Amino acid sequence: MDYTKRIMEIVNANNGYVTSLQVTKESIPRAYLKILVNKGLLERSDRGIYILPTTFDDEMFNLQNRFKKGIFSHESALFLHDLTDRTPIRYTMTFPVGYNTSSVKNENVATYYSVKNRYEIGVTLMPTPVGPKVRVYNAERTLCDLLQKRSNTDVQVLTEAIKRYVQQSNKDIPLLSKYAKLFKVEKRLRPYLEVLL
Repeated sequence: MDYTKRIMEIVNANNGYVTSLQVTKESIPRAYLKILVNKGLLERSDRGIYILPTTFDDEMFNLQNRFKKGIFSHESALFLHDLTDRTPIRYTMTFPVGYNTSSVKNENVATYYSVKNRYEIGVTLMPTPVGPKVRVYNAERTLCDLLQKRSNTDVQVLTEAIKRYVQQSNKDIPLLSKYAKLFKVEKRLRPYLEVLL
């Protein structure tokens, strides 16, 4: 098969994006990415990320590819779940305890840490506003993270998020209660649910 044709198939199947890792997994030499860039069929968006010239550059997707252990959380997750009207000024990502985030902080990303046995709880894939999918905590985990004292979330933002959550058709109150118990925020969550449900 023609390598350039296969790369373009991958690009078209991924909302105009392809990573050098995807190309390597297909056993295609990475030099073919450079060939496509030289022909003007692709542009280099970030290290290891290539896009169609007509595709909008997606900062969230680029961050996810650079910092593979990072999971979008807190205000960034609220934004992706449509639980807030506020577009994040800076993105928020959670990493496993012990992960070196010095290079992440240089990218103006707020970082949180999670112990390894809780780090993967509630992870899902969601499309960014531009289209590609990134790893993000589900709405239930996000609300529990925001209820923790260390999150310092504005009360108005939290109230609005919970209000929007209970109005969603895909809400999962039993899962939210389970996570609240696990993350020890039941007492903080209860007043919100009593008023809104």
